[in-house]
Amino acid sequence: MICTLGDLLLDVVVRLDAPIAEDTDTYGRTRVGPGGQGANVAAWIAALGGNARFIGKRARDPAGALLADELARRGVELQGPEVENGTGTVVSVATPDGKRTMLTDRGVAPELSEEELDPSWLDGSTWLHLPGYSLVASPIREAALAAAEHAPGVSVDFSSTAAIHAVGVEAFRHTLDALGPDVVFATEDEAALIGQISAKTVVVKKGAAGVIVGGRAYEARPADVLDTTGAGDAFAAGFLVDGLEAGLDAAALCVATMGAFPP
Repeated sequence: MICTLGDLLLDVVVRLDAPIAEDTDTYGRTRVGPGGQGANVAAWIAALGGNARFIGKRARDPAGALLADELARRGVELQGPEVENGTGTVVSVATPDGKRTMLTDRGVAPELSEEELDPSWLDGSTWLHLPGYSLVASPIREAALAAAEHAPGVSVDFSSTAAIHAVGVEAFRHTLDALGPDVVFATEDEAALIGQISAKTVVVKKGAAGVIVGGRAYEARPADVLDTTGAGDAFAAGFLVDGLEAGLDAAALCVATMGAFPP
Protein backbone atom coordinates (compact mmCIF):
# COMPACT_ATOMS: atom_id res chain seq x y z
CA MET A 1 0.00 0.00 0.00
CA ILE A 2 1.41 3.35 -1.10
CA CYS A 3 -0.08 6.39 0.61
CA THR A 4 0.02 9.94 -0.68
CA LEU A 5 -0.72 12.97 1.49
CA GLY A 6 -1.67 16.14 -0.30
CA ASP A 7 -4.25 17.92 -2.42
CA LEU A 8 -7.36 16.77 -4.28
CA LEU A 9 -8.28 19.67 -6.58
CA LEU A 10 -10.42 20.46 -9.59
CA ASP A 11 -7.97 20.38 -12.49
CA VAL A 12 -8.68 22.62 -15.49
CA VAL A 13 -6.21 21.99 -18.29
CA VAL A 14 -6.16 24.51 -21.15
CA ARG A 15 -4.10 23.78 -24.25
CA LEU A 16 -4.05 26.87 -26.46
CA ASP A 17 -3.81 26.76 -30.25
CA ALA A 18 -2.15 30.19 -30.37
CA PRO A 19 -0.67 32.75 -28.01
CA ILE A 20 -3.17 34.51 -25.75
CA ALA A 21 -4.89 37.36 -27.62
CA GLU A 22 -5.78 40.11 -25.17
CA ASP A 23 -9.35 41.46 -25.08
CA THR A 24 -10.68 38.87 -27.53
CA ASP A 25 -10.98 35.11 -28.04
CA THR A 26 -8.13 32.62 -27.92
CA TYR A 27 -9.07 29.09 -28.98
CA GLY A 28 -7.83 25.74 -27.73
CA ARG A 29 -8.78 22.53 -25.96
CA THR A 30 -9.93 22.28 -22.36
CA ARG A 31 -10.20 19.32 -20.01
CA VAL A 32 -11.78 19.41 -16.54
CA GLY A 33 -11.23 16.62 -14.04
CA PRO A 34 -9.54 15.62 -10.81
CA GLY A 35 -6.07 16.90 -9.99
CA GLY A 36 -3.72 17.93 -7.21
CA GLN A 37 -0.32 16.29 -6.97
CA GLY A 38 -1.19 13.92 -4.14
CA ALA A 39 -4.31 12.74 -5.97
CA ASN A 40 -2.49 12.48 -9.31
CA VAL A 41 0.17 10.15 -7.94
CA ALA A 42 -2.43 8.02 -6.14
CA ALA A 43 -4.50 7.65 -9.31
CA TRP A 44 -1.46 6.59 -11.34
CA ILE A 45 -0.39 4.11 -8.65
CA ALA A 46 -3.80 2.45 -8.87
CA ALA A 47 -3.79 2.53 -12.69
CA LEU A 48 -0.39 0.79 -12.71
CA GLY A 49 -1.62 -2.04 -10.51
CA GLY A 50 -0.50 -0.77 -7.11
CA ASN A 51 -2.57 -0.29 -3.98
CA ALA A 52 -3.12 3.42 -3.39
CA ARG A 53 -4.48 5.43 -0.49
CA PHE A 54 -4.96 9.20 -0.67
CA ILE A 55 -4.86 11.18 2.58
CA GLY A 56 -6.06 14.76 2.52
CA LYS A 57 -8.57 17.32 3.68
CA ARG A 58 -11.37 17.86 1.21
CA ALA A 59 -14.77 19.49 0.85
CA ARG A 60 -18.23 17.97 0.43
CA ASP A 61 -19.32 20.66 -2.03
CA PRO A 62 -20.49 19.50 -5.49
CA ALA A 63 -17.01 19.72 -7.02
CA GLY A 64 -15.40 17.93 -4.09
CA ALA A 65 -17.96 15.13 -4.17
CA LEU A 66 -17.36 14.56 -7.88
CA LEU A 67 -13.58 14.49 -7.40
CA ALA A 68 -13.74 12.05 -4.49
CA ASP A 69 -16.11 9.76 -6.42
CA GLU A 70 -13.79 9.76 -9.44
CA LEU A 71 -10.74 8.95 -7.33
CA ALA A 72 -12.59 6.10 -5.60
CA ARG A 73 -13.87 4.82 -8.96
CA ARG A 74 -10.27 4.48 -10.06
CA GLY A 75 -9.52 2.21 -7.12
CA VAL A 76 -7.96 4.71 -4.72
CA GLU A 77 -8.87 4.52 -1.05
CA LEU A 78 -9.62 7.94 0.47
CA GLN A 79 -8.92 9.01 4.03
CA GLY A 80 -9.07 12.39 5.72
CA PRO A 81 -11.40 14.95 7.25
CA GLU A 82 -14.16 16.62 5.27
CA VAL A 83 -15.67 20.09 5.50
CA GLU A 84 -18.72 21.56 3.79
CA ASN A 85 -17.06 23.88 1.27
CA GLY A 86 -13.70 24.85 -0.14
CA THR A 87 -12.61 22.58 -2.99
CA GLY A 88 -9.56 24.13 -4.63
CA THR A 89 -8.85 24.56 -8.32
CA VAL A 90 -5.70 24.50 -10.42
CA VAL A 91 -5.77 25.91 -13.95
CA SER A 92 -2.91 24.69 -16.15
CA VAL A 93 -2.41 26.75 -19.31
CA ALA A 94 -0.19 25.24 -22.00
CA THR A 95 0.88 27.51 -24.87
CA PRO A 96 2.01 26.42 -28.36
CA ASP A 97 5.66 27.13 -27.53
CA GLY A 98 5.61 24.29 -24.98
CA LYS A 99 5.51 26.49 -21.91
CA ARG A 100 3.07 25.91 -19.07
CA THR A 101 1.66 28.13 -16.36
CA MET A 102 -0.32 26.87 -13.37
CA LEU A 103 -2.82 29.09 -11.56
CA THR A 104 -3.50 27.49 -8.22
CA ASP A 105 -6.08 27.86 -5.46
CA ARG A 106 -5.48 24.98 -3.02
CA GLY A 107 -8.75 25.49 -1.17
CA VAL A 108 -9.00 23.58 2.13
CA ALA A 109 -6.18 21.12 1.34
CA PRO A 110 -3.40 22.95 3.26
CA GLU A 111 -5.63 23.07 6.35
CA LEU A 112 -5.08 19.40 7.23
CA SER A 113 -3.60 19.52 10.73
CA GLU A 114 -1.55 17.13 12.82
CA GLU A 115 -4.45 16.95 15.30
CA GLU A 116 -6.77 15.76 12.53
CA LEU A 117 -4.34 13.09 11.34
CA ASP A 118 -5.39 9.57 12.33
CA PRO A 119 -2.35 7.25 12.47
CA SER A 120 -4.59 4.37 11.39
CA TRP A 121 -4.71 5.98 7.94
CA LEU A 122 -1.16 4.71 7.53
CA ASP A 123 -1.98 1.15 8.66
CA GLY A 124 -0.64 -1.44 6.25
CA SER A 125 1.30 1.11 4.24
CA THR A 126 4.70 0.34 2.80
CA TRP A 127 5.36 3.85 1.54
CA LEU A 128 4.32 7.49 1.99
CA HIS A 129 4.72 9.91 -0.91
CA LEU A 130 4.74 13.62 -0.06
CA PRO A 131 4.46 16.36 -2.68
CA GLY A 132 6.53 19.42 -1.84
CA TYR A 133 3.26 21.35 -1.67
CA SER A 134 2.49 19.40 1.51
CA LEU A 135 5.72 20.69 3.09
CA VAL A 136 5.55 24.43 2.40
CA ALA A 137 2.50 25.52 4.38
CA SER A 138 1.14 24.95 7.86
CA PRO A 139 -0.68 23.08 9.24
CA ILE A 140 -0.38 20.44 6.48
CA ARG A 141 3.40 20.50 6.88
CA GLU A 142 3.13 19.31 10.48
CA ALA A 143 0.56 16.68 9.45
CA ALA A 144 2.96 15.39 6.78
CA LEU A 145 5.84 15.16 9.24
CA ALA A 146 3.63 13.28 11.71
CA ALA A 147 2.41 10.89 9.00
CA ALA A 148 5.99 10.13 7.97
CA GLU A 149 6.68 8.77 11.45
CA HIS A 150 4.23 5.93 10.72
CA ALA A 151 5.54 5.04 7.24
CA PRO A 152 8.29 2.48 6.55
CA GLY A 153 9.49 4.46 3.51
CA VAL A 154 9.09 8.10 2.49
CA SER A 155 9.51 9.88 -0.85
CA VAL A 156 9.30 13.60 -1.58
CA ASP A 157 8.66 15.42 -4.84
CA PHE A 158 9.95 19.00 -4.68
CA SER A 159 6.91 20.10 -6.76
CA SER A 160 7.64 23.77 -7.47
CA THR A 161 10.45 26.31 -7.27
CA ALA A 162 7.84 29.00 -6.60
CA ALA A 163 6.45 27.07 -3.63
CA ILE A 164 9.97 26.51 -2.26
CA HIS A 165 10.81 30.20 -2.63
CA ALA A 166 7.56 31.13 -0.89
CA VAL A 167 8.43 29.17 2.25
CA GLY A 168 12.16 29.85 1.96
CA VAL A 169 14.92 27.56 0.72
CA GLU A 170 16.46 27.12 4.17
CA ALA A 171 13.09 26.30 5.73
CA PHE A 172 12.44 23.70 3.03
CA ARG A 173 15.88 22.17 3.59
CA HIS A 174 15.15 22.01 7.31
CA THR A 175 11.92 20.11 6.63
CA LEU A 176 13.76 17.69 4.34
CA ASP A 177 16.35 17.08 7.06
CA ALA A 178 13.55 16.34 9.53
CA LEU A 179 11.95 13.88 7.11
CA GLY A 180 15.08 12.10 5.94
CA PRO A 181 13.36 10.84 2.76
CA ASP A 182 14.44 7.62 1.10
CA VAL A 183 13.67 8.91 -2.41
CA VAL A 184 13.59 12.45 -3.75
CA PHE A 185 12.13 13.55 -7.11
CA ALA A 186 13.14 16.98 -8.43
CA THR A 187 13.40 18.87 -11.68
CA GLU A 188 16.78 20.28 -12.65
CA ASP A 189 15.76 23.75 -11.44
CA GLU A 190 14.43 22.41 -8.15
CA ALA A 191 17.54 20.32 -7.53
CA ALA A 192 19.79 23.29 -8.27
CA LEU A 193 17.78 25.48 -5.92
CA ILE A 194 18.09 23.08 -2.98
CA GLY A 195 21.69 22.03 -3.64
CA GLN A 196 23.04 19.03 -1.76
CA ILE A 197 20.20 16.55 -1.26
CA SER A 198 20.37 13.94 1.47
CA ALA A 199 18.42 10.89 0.32
CA LYS A 200 19.20 7.28 -0.53
CA THR A 201 17.96 7.83 -4.09
CA VAL A 202 17.82 11.16 -5.93
CA VAL A 203 15.87 11.32 -9.19
CA VAL A 204 16.38 14.44 -11.32
CA LYS A 205 13.68 14.91 -13.93
CA LYS A 206 14.78 16.49 -17.22
CA GLY A 207 11.50 16.48 -19.14
CA ALA A 208 11.89 15.27 -22.72
CA ALA A 209 15.58 14.58 -22.01
CA GLY A 210 14.69 11.85 -19.51
CA VAL A 211 15.92 11.46 -15.94
CA ILE A 212 19.10 11.09 -13.93
CA VAL A 213 19.06 8.46 -11.18
CA GLY A 214 22.08 8.02 -8.96
CA GLY A 215 24.15 10.09 -11.36
CA ARG A 216 23.26 7.95 -14.39
CA ALA A 217 21.18 9.35 -17.28
CA TYR A 218 18.20 7.52 -18.77
CA GLU A 219 16.35 8.63 -21.90
CA ALA A 220 12.64 9.38 -21.93
CA ARG A 221 10.36 7.06 -23.89
CA PRO A 222 9.29 8.28 -27.36
CA ALA A 223 5.84 9.87 -27.21
CA ASP A 224 3.48 12.09 -29.19
CA VAL A 225 3.32 14.92 -26.69
CA LEU A 226 -0.13 16.44 -26.22
CA ASP A 227 0.08 17.81 -22.67
CA THR A 228 2.91 17.54 -20.13
CA THR A 229 0.68 18.19 -17.11
CA GLY A 230 1.23 15.48 -14.50
CA ALA A 231 4.08 13.70 -16.28
CA GLY A 232 6.28 13.92 -13.22
CA ASP A 233 3.49 12.54 -11.05
CA ALA A 234 2.99 9.61 -13.42
CA PHE A 235 6.73 8.95 -13.39
CA ALA A 236 6.87 9.02 -9.58
CA ALA A 237 3.95 6.59 -9.37
CA GLY A 238 5.54 4.15 -11.80
CA PHE A 239 8.90 4.42 -10.05
CA LEU A 240 7.34 3.63 -6.67
CA VAL A 241 5.20 0.78 -7.99
CA ASP A 242 7.72 -1.02 -10.17
CA GLY A 243 10.93 0.94 -10.63
CA LEU A 244 12.54 3.20 -13.20
CA GLU A 245 11.30 1.51 -16.39
CA ALA A 246 7.70 1.63 -15.19
CA GLY A 247 8.14 5.31 -14.35
CA LEU A 248 9.39 6.15 -17.84
CA ASP A 249 6.54 4.19 -19.42
CA ALA A 250 3.95 5.99 -17.27
CA ALA A 251 5.36 9.42 -18.08
CA ALA A 252 5.21 8.69 -21.82
CA LEU A 253 1.57 7.60 -21.49
CA CYS A 254 0.73 10.73 -19.51
CA VAL A 255 2.17 13.27 -21.96
CA ALA A 256 0.20 11.68 -24.80
CA THR A 257 -3.12 12.52 -23.09
CA MET A 258 -4.84 15.65 -21.79
CA GLY A 259 -4.70 16.17 -18.05
CA ALA A 260 -2.74 14.75 -15.15
CA PHE A 261 -4.87 11.66 -14.44
CA PRO A 262 -4.44 8.32 -16.20
CA PRO A 263 -6.51 8.00 -19.38
